[in-house]
Amino acid sequence: FSICSRTVEPLEYYRRFLKENCRPDGRELGEFRTTTVNIGKCLCSITTADGSALVKLGNTTVICGVKAELAAPAVDSASKGYIVPNVELPSLCAERFRSGPPGEEAQAASQFIADVIENSQMIVKEDLCIASGKLAWVLYCDIICLDYDGNLLDASVFALLAALKNVQLPLVTINEETGLSEVNLKQKNPLIIRKHPVATSFAIFDDTLLIVDPTAEEEDLATGTVTIVTDEEGRLCSVHKPGGSPLTGAKLQDCITRAITRHKEVKKLIDKVIKSVTPK
Repeated sequence: FSICSRTVEPLEYYRRFLKENCRPDGRELGEFRTTTVNIGKCLCSITTADGSALVKLGNTTVICGVKAELAAPAVDSASKGYIVPNVELPSLCAERFRSGPPGEEAQAASQFIADVIENSQMIVKEDLCIASGKLAWVLYCDIICLDYDGNLLDASVFALLAALKNVQLPLVTINEETGLSEVNLKQKNPLIIRKHPVATSFAIFDDTLLIVDPTAEEEDLATGTVTIVTDEEGRLCSVHKPGGSPLTGAKLQDCITRAITRHKEVKKLIDKVIKSVTPK
């Protein structure tokens, strides 16, 4: 396969590989790129964050920093804290993105992450409440793409989960005499993570063929994409399909089955890394 045909007729170039059940980068259709995660102090990058993680999915590189602040709960949610996710796609991560206000793709990714947090119940907002109607934690979760080569959503969910599992919140009490909050930085507790959602994305080629963990080029050539989010119990937390080719029930079930298997791989990886950075 010549380089010329890839440049002039990229779709036909890809189809030749797909007929042989492989891809130009050497992967099989159901094979994920090498996945790595670094957590917390291993990063040496976000020293001001209360929790952080860096995830690489092939060339796609995403960093997540979680900053915890204190605030008054909303009037209509007196016993709940807040989780504020934000995905950034700066111009440095790929030529397709421009400096300035968040573009459509970044906004859609931020909304997707917010939906995953809500639907999976990975963090119950009541757990973030310190004193009902008075004080609660706000978790600002900034997810920044450093290098974009497709499959942003899988990398973002993984980085978010890893960063949240790295968060240690200080003990906060309210002085009954003064009514003021008192923070004990010497006594910290890990954030309560109720569920561990993992995203698994697929690109659809020619309306029928499914490939996992698509690169940016594969996403551009695909006739559609779908992202499945599952938790450790195999429960379906979210199906994200922004238009494109429809999926049959059988194809969707195939995606869910593969997503459950992928969840086990990612959970095993994150547990191994957390164990390695936890003080003995």
